[in-house]
Formats: sequence, structure tokens, C-alpha cells
Amino acid sequence: MKRLILLAMLGLAFSVAPPAKAQVNVSINIGSQPQWGPRGYDYVDYYYMPEIESYYSVPTRQFIYYSGNRWIHSRSLPSRYRSYDLYSGRKYVINAPHPYRNHNVYKVKYNKRYSNRGPIHYSNDRHYKNKNQGRGHYEKDRGRGKKRDNDRYEGRRERRDPGIERIIRPRG
Repeated sequence: MKRLILLAMLGLAFSVAPPAKAQVNVSINIGSQPQWGPRGYDYVDYYYMPEIESYYSVPTRQFIYYSGNRWIHSRSLPSRYRSYDLYSGRKYVINAPHPYRNHNVYKVKYNKRYSNRGPIHYSNDRHYKNKNQGRGHYEKDRGRGKKRDNDRYEGRRERRDPGIERIIRPRG
């Protein structure tokens, strides 16, 4: 009889007890990032856009911009930024809580003239050419020795394959 009462009490205890839950919370916001955001990030809190000095909160899907004396949270940008292209504008990922509270830090770090891209030079501009290469380097020999191979291979019209030690003779 004692066994029966003990089993009944254990059965009652297990049926009333709440199920155990794991306390692991993983938040990946890959699907919630906007299409105009930079690619390659599995988690983003905020984007900073230095051209318009505004932020975008990915978790809340709101733009944060300064107006008057306070930061405004809105689903869309104000009309003064309607010509700003979100796809081509520069965006920087910031994973810090409330980055707009430290706006002066981010404004200096990612100012309007800052770019993480290297300088792009027009390749035909003579100012950016290497002085030892290009047309100027070879002009001194122009027109001389057209039928010669600059005395390499003792005047034989042969060429060497850099990876093979044998001589390759032209056919014909």
C-alpha cells in the first residue's frame, strides 16, 4: 500500500511540474536586415549614414535623425532627405547600444570625407604613372633593333619557356 501511495504522489508531482526550458537565447537578424544594407553581416544593431548624419535601427526598423534639439525615431526619413539614395550611400555597421547618444564620436570617425575605399586614379593620367615604366621608359629604344631580340640568346630567334629549361624553337 505504501508503494501505491508513493507512486501516485510521484505521478501527480510529475504531471503538475512545468516542463524545463533551455535558457539559451540566440538572436540572428539576417532576415530582418534591409535590402539596402551592407552584405556579409549576420547581426547588426545600427547603420550609420554619415552623408545625412542619421542612424537606422535594424531591430526596430526605424530611422533615427536629429531634428530640433532631440533625436527622432521614425519609420521613414524626413522629406529633407528624400533625394538620398539608401542603396548607393555609405553605411557603417555599429553594434553598440544607442550610438546616437555618442554621435560626436561617430561623426568624427566616419565623417563625410572619410572612405574605407582606396583612391581611384584615372589610369591614363600621366601624373599617376610609374616613372620607370610605361611609354617614357621605352621611348629611348624606339625604332632600333626591330629585327633583333636585344642580343638575348645570341641572336637566335628562340624563346625560352620560364618554367622549362629546354629551348623552344619557333616553327616554320
